[in-house]
Amino acid sequence: MKIVILDGFAANPGDLSWKGLERFGEVICYPRTAREELLKRCEGAQVLLTNKTVLDRETIGSLPQLEMIGVLATGYNIVDIGAAKERGIPVCNVPAYSTDSVAQLIFAFILQHANHVYEHTRSVQQGDWVRSQDFSYMIAPQTELADKTIGFVGFGHVAQKTADIAAAFGMRVIAHSRTMKGQEDRKNFRWVSLEELCAQADYISVNCPLTPQTQGLVNRDFLARMKPSAMLINTSRCPVIEEQDLADALNHGIIAAAAVDVLSTEPPKANNPLLSARNIYFTPHVGWATKEARTRLLRITEENLEAFVKGSPQNIVNR
Repeated sequence: MKIVILDGFAANPGDLSWKGLERFGEVICYPRTAREELLKRCEGAQVLLTNKTVLDRETIGSLPQLEMIGVLATGYNIVDIGAAKERGIPVCNVPAYSTDSVAQLIFAFILQHANHVYEHTRSVQQGDWVRSQDFSYMIAPQTELADKTIGFVGFGHVAQKTADIAAAFGMRVIAHSRTMKGQEDRKNFRWVSLEELCAQADYISVNCPLTPQTQGLVNRDFLARMKPSAMLINTSRCPVIEEQDLADALNHGIIAAAAVDVLSTEPPKANNPLLSARNIYFTPHVGWATKEARTRLLRITEENLEAFVKGSPQNIVNR
């Protein structure tokens, strides 16, 4: 069996090993694959593993030997799953491998905004404490999280894990989701309408999947309903947010701050309005990328391939 990894560098820049896949056949790993290289590299492969390399209908239709597609991620919008299904090709993703890591990043954003550790570090390194007349000084407000309210748009695995962390800080938790069901045993928790969530939350974390219903959900009207002191955090899919509207809200003080791990185009274009917006924190799509999470990603990918070889593929998104 020929197994081709089309863009392995992001998941494994060299600190992990692909050797676990070699028991299933020949493994060829490319760090990244350009569009013009795609068909040549896929030629003769029974299994393709992709993270962000697009496998569209035309590509899938040009690969008669292809039997399985593995997505090195949870999201699978880069694969035309309908075209794969028509060919009887299972598309298998890796669900929930980065839940703890993404929840940790969400709270890293929250704690940075609450305590401004980076700004104070720079101030001290620049000599401001040495020159200070007082033993203590602040260059930005220090905020206590206890009794603040965090609101979740979408309440899947990542949001629930983040809610557990918030509860440990003494925060109130509210959420809005498509189903608005369950969580009866969760303390200091309420399901609320989207309007109530915007009005009450001091921190809003966007954790919903990208669907036709959620695309552009966080727009000018949504942001205008938020507290002026509130912070918006997005670690899900960028098209849920209208980037220009968020930039405008930050630049005009409609909301206090934002933090994003994802942008509409990655790498971003230089003219992305958020890159020059006020009071925004960035990470370059690394919420999933702790070594522990990537280790799980590779392990589950191996398990997906083993299940396929045994005739019972798992984690199929186009069943």
